[in-house]
Amino acid sequence: MAKKTASRPRKRGQHKPATPALKERRAFTLANLHPPAGSRIRKVRVGRGIGSKLGKTSGSGNKGQKSRRGYSRRRGFEGGQMPLHRRIPKRGFHNLFGVTYSVVNLEELNVFPAGETVTPDLLRAHGFVRRATDPVKILGDGELKNKLAIHAHAFSASAKEKIAKAGGTFEVVAK
Repeated sequence: MAKKTASRPRKRGQHKPATPALKERRAFTLANLHPPAGSRIRKVRVGRGIGSKLGKTSGSGNKGQKSRRGYSRRRGFEGGQMPLHRRIPKRGFHNLFGVTYSVVNLEELNVFPAGETVTPDLLRAHGFVRRATDPVKILGDGELKNKLAIHAHAFSASAKEKIAKAGGTFEVVAK
């Protein structure tokens, strides 16, 4: 006689999984439609008696502010103790309208051949600028040896001088 294998009892609300013999491809009809196993889970109904495991206090514990209806604690609240974000000393000033530029020195632009038009997109493609969202500023560190047409969001005064001295042109691009 063959030994019976013990099957796990199904939880309430779960459908019977398809048997291996029924896994063959067959036409769907209204008679054999069923959701995949585990996709339909019954909603937990709290406060429905001691047999539900969530009766009486409905999982909120006994007494206190957290067990009351309508309880919600504001972010950072520490029970009346001075919250961490107010205990830590603060220094300085952060300008919300300040612009952070990605800077490129003139010396680095000597890799481009003479007559090239250098744009912020070209600088990003060559790896001179890492962050794609930052505007580009050209600084006058080093000497420019090639005649280039440089387009950027900002230029330092010394960079403008040295570009003009090398015979190149510069153009400020809108942000």
